[in-house]
Amino acid sequence: MTTTERPNTMCEAFQRVAAIDPDAVALRTPGATQTLTWRQYAEQVRQVAAGLAGLGVRRGDTVSLMMANRVEFYPLEVGAQHVGATSFSVYNTLPAEQLTYVFDNAGTKVVICEEQYVDRIRASGRDFEHIICIDGAPAGTLSVADLYAAASDDFDFESTWRAVAPDDVVTLIYTSGTTGNPKGVEMTHTNLLFEGYAVDDVFGMRFGDRVTSFLPSAHIADRLTGLYLHEMFGTQVTAVSDGRAIAAALPDVRPTVWGAVPRVWEKLKAGIEFAVSQETDDVKRQALAWGMSVAAKRSAALLAGEPMSEQVAAEWAKADDVVLSELRERLGLDQVRWAISGAAPIPKETLAFFDGIGISIAEIWGMSELSCVASASHPHDARLGTVGKLVPGLEGKIADDGEYLVRGPLVMKGYRKEPAKTAAAIDADGWLYTGDIVEVDADGYLTVVDRKKELIINAAGKNMSPANIENTILAACPMIGVMMAIGDGRPFNTALLVFDADSVGPYAAQHGLGQASPAALAANPELIARIADGVAAGNAKLSRVEQIKRFRVLPTLWEPGGDEITLTMKLKRRPIATKYAAEIEELYQPEPGPDVHEPAAAPSTQPA
Repeated sequence: MTTTERPNTMCEAFQRVAAIDPDAVALRTPGATQTLTWRQYAEQVRQVAAGLAGLGVRRGDTVSLMMANRVEFYPLEVGAQHVGATSFSVYNTLPAEQLTYVFDNAGTKVVICEEQYVDRIRASGRDFEHIICIDGAPAGTLSVADLYAAASDDFDFESTWRAVAPDDVVTLIYTSGTTGNPKGVEMTHTNLLFEGYAVDDVFGMRFGDRVTSFLPSAHIADRLTGLYLHEMFGTQVTAVSDGRAIAAALPDVRPTVWGAVPRVWEKLKAGIEFAVSQETDDVKRQALAWGMSVAAKRSAALLAGEPMSEQVAAEWAKADDVVLSELRERLGLDQVRWAISGAAPIPKETLAFFDGIGISIAEIWGMSELSCVASASHPHDARLGTVGKLVPGLEGKIADDGEYLVRGPLVMKGYRKEPAKTAAAIDADGWLYTGDIVEVDADGYLTVVDRKKELIINAAGKNMSPANIENTILAACPMIGVMMAIGDGRPFNTALLVFDADSVGPYAAQHGLGQASPAALAANPELIARIADGVAAGNAKLSRVEQIKRFRVLPTLWEPGGDEITLTMKLKRRPIATKYAAEIEELYQPEPGPDVHEPAAAPSTQPA
């Protein structure tokens, strides 16, 4: 497709794609219990647009959606686009007081939601013109049928969507808000179309590519991969309402292109390792063990930055034919053309593990303010430890203090109703200050060191990346879900560790522990010893000054959207430092208490 043939708005992109094969399935749920063809989809988009216009929604108005990942979301979202509205998703976990801020900042006119959220939306205190409920109609709300019925007989759908302009704000992405209220990133049709074609240029998109939508639709990652690329290229989306069920859904979907955040890739890795260890058939177990041992040789070569020897390559080809191809099929990832990881740093060991079993993953980098993906390389061209190259059409440069600046069509329009913050983020020459410390090699590959404001500078003046330390330790401690490295202004590094919520119950059951609470496990000597082994194993891959000298496992879980981590799993470092000030100080006492532990002297072969 040449540039002159490209659509000017997401509406135009959708209309073109919907006409390619109207009877092809565009949307589905696992098991195809619910499906929608492009023809049905396009008709519902027309009905939604007509209904919203009948309710008084006009170009530039804001429509908010609050629901799980489901097929019904798509015609509602895309229908709102077709009247020129700014449509965006709200995190389902936000409490009423945070909804108040988001709805007010966005200027929400209409909310479309599931019935379970109606009371919380009303508790926000905002006065909306309409609340549309998609799975019922509590008193004072409208049903989808009511929405359709609100359409005027003389509504001109064609001229309405064609009046939408490329510079119109198509969506808002509310940033994580590690400090203060989140900022609403305004994205235009031009931003998102440029982004979509950049992804196509790097990776290659096809009509009918199978993808999943399982991350929150309020996050730019799911909006890009599960919505905007779908509108532009005609991917078939399977909506997985519970993100925790994604592993079970993959064999049904058999995605051809797939992306996930690091924690999902890490859980898949742990699941594979567990399944291999629990195989009851002796012949299959021996075959799997051999196949994984060969895969480990390929992983080791990648980590060492060396090509596989001819002997290992031949052995891997045989293992792939006999064992690994079947393993990928069981996973549901046997037909993936390319896979990506983003939103946070991923351990090199995790990438190497999947490469070993024949699934190459490219790590990407970006941010909401850059419409999602700003740097990427196809897995065939990826370099371990880097996040690829800037996508075509972007410029980048490194400021004197190491901060990376980006300029080009992916830079947001601005922060909603925040001109001062917009001016602080984007200078007069159009450069966006990303807040990341980035290194660029001679070939243009980017390596993200860490967030500029989060670097650890110890008492001796040594600069360190907490994210690098945390990733290295976490890779060796599967039971740990979140970790915060501490050491700024301190003589040595320590860490707060928090259990992975999904691993607590199974671990307790597997080891015959009566209680599966975080408090009970944090006091379990055997488990603490295994974690100490894991920390030691991670330390072995860090320089001496980076190593964790002491740690404590907190008797609690950190929930997304809570005091400690954002809805996108980013650490709220300053709030954590304040909330756990006493626990942190104890890590540095000459005689620390019984809850403070040290890494094992020599790691065992069984990490926590």
